[in-house]
Amino acid sequence: MTVKLTLPAQSKMLSQDFIYGVATASFQIEGGENNRLPCIWDTFCDTAGKVADGSNGLIACDHYNLWQQDIELIESLGVDAYRLSISWPRVITESGELNQQGVDFYLDILNELQRRNIKAFVTLYHWDLPQHLEDEGGWLNRATAYKFRDYADLISKAFGDRVYSYATLNEPFCSAFLGYEAGIHAPGIVGKEFGKKAAHHLLLAHGLAMQVLEKNSPNSKNGIVLNFTPCYPESDSEADIKASDFADDYFNQWYIKPLFDGEYPEIMSQLPAEHHPEVLEGDMEIITHAIDFLGVNFYTRSIYRANSDEHFFQIDAPEPRTDIGWEIYPKAFTELLVSLNEKYSLPAIYITENGAAMADKLVDGAVNDIGRIDYYQNHLNAVNDAIEQGVQVNGYFAWSLMDNFEWAEGYLKRFGIVHVDYDTQVRTIKASGLAYNDLITNR
Repeated sequence: MTVKLTLPAQSKMLSQDFIYGVATASFQIEGGENNRLPCIWDTFCDTAGKVADGSNGLIACDHYNLWQQDIELIESLGVDAYRLSISWPRVITESGELNQQGVDFYLDILNELQRRNIKAFVTLYHWDLPQHLEDEGGWLNRATAYKFRDYADLISKAFGDRVYSYATLNEPFCSAFLGYEAGIHAPGIVGKEFGKKAAHHLLLAHGLAMQVLEKNSPNSKNGIVLNFTPCYPESDSEADIKASDFADDYFNQWYIKPLFDGEYPEIMSQLPAEHHPEVLEGDMEIITHAIDFLGVNFYTRSIYRANSDEHFFQIDAPEPRTDIGWEIYPKAFTELLVSLNEKYSLPAIYITENGAAMADKLVDGAVNDIGRIDYYQNHLNAVNDAIEQGVQVNGYFAWSLMDNFEWAEGYLKRFGIVHVDYDTQVRTIKASGLAYNDLITNR
């Protein structure tokens, strides 16, 4: 079994220019609910049966109070960068002005990161929409895209030159499909007629925010983070291949093709008219605003077969699987990156999330998470293979810095390279965290 993380001696991932980081999200770690407005995830958590363990994010990892020790922890891991998200309801009042107390919380963090020479990768939206905006229709309301632009405008002015990189959105697929179509994430709306409408308003919000970031923060690297779950056919039959291609357009290409090609996939013509987004004149011009980087989040693949009732049917994930039930298949990571590079004219790529939920056990003050180390080893190799095939990848972020509130799973699944005891809030670096530190510091 691997206990260290290694890469080929000639790998570009071993250069000092390659950025290694760790990632978190505001609602998943912060707590501090008394110092912000309610968000859609507060409401979702308060709805019986929505979160597996009935938990919420009111305290989470108490990062709101423990942020200083957490930044010390980040520095101790030897990383070059920290990817964090801003809580929109913490920094903007209901009337649309800056909440200075919330802004100061992040300014303190950004100043401390700068003091320690850790690059700040800031995500403006990681799913915690203010509840008052959801009450007005949320991402089904076109006006929300413009509210997001105004928020991005105010907060980027307030942050000044402290931010190395801005991502407008994290995983708009999850916000749109999981939140407004499948209903398994906040706000929990169910209906195929809603998903693509929400997706379009999210992508519009991205383009509008890029306009203000270009003006307010021209020296930062500004882009977007998309998640990809590559789609594979169960067999090499024409029907299964067609089914997996349709799924790929529906779940993956739907979010990237508008950014670079200014249009949605051709499968739109096969969807009922009531499922179509409302695309107004000029929208695609806004959405295709040039980006400095594309963030890619990858965890697993999906396998599809043809189905007589639907365009595709997803089969159960084969073994080996992580603790959350996702197949471990690193080859798909390489194939994804290479295929995106061939299909689109891409800017630099950052792997903004990659990691695994494992059934960790704290024994005698240590977490010997060999399975997670193996996952990282195989996926770092997969990224290196893509780089060797011509893909420009400039950085890699482990998801996540620490165990946290894992959305609809609550606190049942642990992705961290740092263990969190939720009763005491004690942090313990796992074997994977030590291995990651070893890789980075011995470049």
